[in-house]
Amino acid sequence: MEEGQEIRGWNPYLAGALTGLLLVFSVWFTGKYVGASTTFVRSAGFIETAFNAERVAAMEYFKKELPKIDWQFLFVIGIFFGALIASTTSKSFRIQAVPSMWEGRFGPGLGKRGIAAFCGGLVAMYGARLADG
Repeated sequence: MEEGQEIRGWNPYLAGALTGLLLVFSVWFTGKYVGASTTFVRSAGFIETAFNAERVAAMEYFKKELPKIDWQFLFVIGIFFGALIASTTSKSFRIQAVPSMWEGRFGPGLGKRGIAAFCGGLVAMYGARLADG
């Protein structure tokens, strides 16, 4: 990307409206809300099944939510590939360990960024699981 070139993203109102439609169609066709946290837990169970299937089968959570590849799992995979396609077609893709905004405020420390990202992920995942999401 050239210096001084503006990164143009989607109109946030259009993106919000399309996300709302996706949610409506998800509930209409599947009876379930769009979500990702259950997929991450199922993925962990799916991976652990390869090492100790009996242990996973004995867990209370997995008696209710089987580790499987379903539409939500494919939705999460689609988020990754959709973001990759969107960033490459807008020419905004770049691999960056410490975002510019973070570096401007907290410095270039990769360790501090990693700890903050990990803790933020823990809080977000805990909240999502607490809400049964």
